[in-house]
Amino acid sequence: MSQTINPHTALIYVMVTMSAVDAAISDNETRKIGNIVTNLPVFKDFNADRLLGVAEECAAILAEDGGLDAVFGLARDALPPHMYETAYALAVDVAAADLAVGQEELRLLQILRDTLGIEKLSAAAIERGARARHATL
Repeated sequence: MSQTINPHTALIYVMVTMSAVDAAISDNETRKIGNIVTNLPVFKDFNADRLLGVAEECAAILAEDGGLDAVFGLARDALPPHMYETAYALAVDVAAADLAVGQEELRLLQILRDTLGIEKLSAAAIERGARARHATL
């Protein structure tokens, strides 16, 4: 696939893929993605009105044979290496949005770690931070 995407699109693709992995995109996951896009500094130059269109582009790629590999390959190629951990952190936050992380999500996180070359200790720290942020009383 010779298509290229920009870093904002790459981060959204990662989040959409995480939310879609269990074939049921929840309202919590949708809200989490919207909140991330409208509030995090990395998206300050992104037009949030484009979010739905970018999400639909991602879904179309995921529906193709080899779609997951294509989406993660596009994301890896579009992101500067210093943003790989950010992409992983956003995926973890979307996975945690429902306060339960299933086997499909855990497997997808492993694939993303491998694709982006996230070190085990970095991944563990990111995951622990998400558990702390999403803890309930």
